[in-house]
Amino acid sequence: MRALYLTHPQVAMDAAVPVPLWGLSAEGRARAEAFAQRGVVPVGTIVFSSRETKALQLAELVAAASGTPVLSDHQMGENDRSATGFLPPALFEAHADRFFAHPQQSADGWERAIDAQARIVATVRTALASVPADMPVIFCGHGAVGTLLKCRIGNRRISREEDQGRIGGPGGGNGFLFDLSARQLLTDWTPMEEIGPDWFASA
Repeated sequence: MRALYLTHPQVAMDAAVPVPLWGLSAEGRARAEAFAQRGVVPVGTIVFSSRETKALQLAELVAAASGTPVLSDHQMGENDRSATGFLPPALFEAHADRFFAHPQQSADGWERAIDAQARIVATVRTALASVPADMPVIFCGHGAVGTLLKCRIGNRRISREEDQGRIGGPGGGNGFLFDLSARQLLTDWTPMEEIGPDWFASA
């Protein structure tokens, strides 16, 4: 079964608000709305989402274009970084580097990459098993766990070189097409602006 994993675009960061409650910024919402309004999403697409606000906001726009409800699951959330809470950008990037470079170790209490990978792969597999094989599916989620999913499907080692920031466009809002049952990565990270209806032609 072919499916699209799509990350949320830019967010409104606020050190006073827990990260899972951050929503899309004005720029991020504009990008998400443009994606949903381009006629890319087939009617009837099944939309799964993380329960984090920024992913849900993207999913709601995608589902509105599809005419279907959003099916959310907290197990699709980003890697758990609650141990450190909000980190200034430079410090966050250093922790993210450690997260990917040492997947069997925790970066100051962060969920380990190997555990986050096992979680997202299992959750995506369960979700896909719940829908008909001929239905188009979009997962709305996050960059780090999306990268871990991509690495498993593509039989690639966990590395930040596989991250959307190194391959896709800046600011998030990237997607890749995959077939989990075939363990086949059909595209790499691609900006949402470059995703077209042909991606779903054989879904």
